[in-house]
Amino acid sequence: MAGSVQGSPGFDLQPSSEQVALSSNYITNFDFLNQYLPDTYEKEFERYGNRTVASFLRLVGAEMPSNSDLIKWAEQGRLHTKYVDVTCAAGSASAALWTISDVLKPGSGSVAVRVGQTVMLTRNSGGANLKALVTLVDTAAGTVNLAYYGANHTGVAGEKYTMFIYGSEFKKGTAGMEGSLEADDVFFENKPIILKDRYAVSGSDMAQIGWVEVTTENGASGYLWYLKSEHETRLRFDDYLETSMLEAVPAIQNSGAAAALGNAAAANTGAGSEGIFYVVNQRGNVWSGGNPNVLGDFDSIIQRLDKQGSIEENVIFVDRQFGFDIDDMLAAQNSYGAGGTSYGLFDNDQEMALNLGFTGFRRGYDFYKSDWKYLNDPTMRGGLPSGSGSGRINGLMVPAGSTSVYDQILGKNAKRPFLHVRYRASETEDRRYKTWITGSAGGAQTSSLDAMEVNFLSERAVCTLGANNFFIFEE
Repeated sequence: MAGSVQGSPGFDLQPSSEQVALSSNYITNFDFLNQYLPDTYEKEFERYGNRTVASFLRLVGAEMPSNSDLIKWAEQGRLHTKYVDVTCAAGSASAALWTISDVLKPGSGSVAVRVGQTVMLTRNSGGANLKALVTLVDTAAGTVNLAYYGANHTGVAGEKYTMFIYGSEFKKGTAGMEGSLEADDVFFENKPIILKDRYAVSGSDMAQIGWVEVTTENGASGYLWYLKSEHETRLRFDDYLETSMLEAVPAIQNSGAAAALGNAAAANTGAGSEGIFYVVNQRGNVWSGGNPNVLGDFDSIIQRLDKQGSIEENVIFVDRQFGFDIDDMLAAQNSYGAGGTSYGLFDNDQEMALNLGFTGFRRGYDFYKSDWKYLNDPTMRGGLPSGSGSGRINGLMVPAGSTSVYDQILGKNAKRPFLHVRYRASETEDRRYKTWITGSAGGAQTSSLDAMEVNFLSERAVCTLGANNFFIFEE
């Protein structure tokens, strides 16, 4: 019988909402009067190591300024036309009227089919395909008349078909194609959110010496306890700058958040933002039902990527178990490592990739894998219960590199990373990462308050371009 991990160390040393002189921080009268001197460790033990979870956006993203409440961009549509909700009316064995009922029709709801074009139709439930010539089009009604190339080639009334255009055919001595098609772009947008935090300590406590030497993650040390609390506030805020870009969701109209954060003149608007997880769930690819742990699973992923942008290099950020599953899958292959990956994302330097925590393999595309601390942290995503619908995420695949989009501010196409952060900034105000001190302690002289208040603020949004190339791996 296989063993299992037992017991739980819990979640000690969580931040406190009260600032009091604890006996654990300062020498009390009882401690002073104790007749026996304890052998005290003066340094604080780093029980949880480096506790920050931010790293994801630093590795795959970029930051650039924005001077608007709304960020908009256009992404290319498909070059060719396909419909998946096409039905036929009763007709002859040689021709029939077909109705296109797709919700997502190019343009203003009209069908992008013209007389003289040739189409192929396949029944969605399975069955033989039909090929036909378009003889009449009613763009407003969304109907087309089709003349079949085969004899007794009739569609099944009431059944849904998939139709795509594969060419055209005209008889001799006829006029050219009627009408033309306009390039079709899909427009997306996102809005920034404002994040804030604050650390406050009284002037008296700033002058209080503790008996434990504290050390911050940046290497600073001393016996002033507030230094550690201030630094931890900064670290926590840094983490939130990343995790909010992952988790943010737009507020539904008439929701409580929309009412609390919305514009007073237009209630129930303006709350929330579209985080990465939200966008990929809405417009990207989702794998569920267990981690892909055999080559057949990855083949399914690769086949989906083939139908999207076919981005050559992809980065997979995984939790620990997903990392184990990928390692076991690759180790089971006799040719593991033989084909290798080019490590092009790391200037073909494998050592650089390994130093950053990435390992790579190639199957159709180059994949780079790295453990993602956020998905392992028990106080965040890593602490969610297992099971379908729990919200647990095991991994996220991000295409590497950049793509071309139409920037409405610039008025032209621009190269942008698939994943990047836009922060509010102008010539007079930079809101990427603001920090300032108020009060009368700690060098500040802004008010009569006998305290030091360290304030933090950022206004930002994440732009997820080409979400159709992303994969999210859910429980």
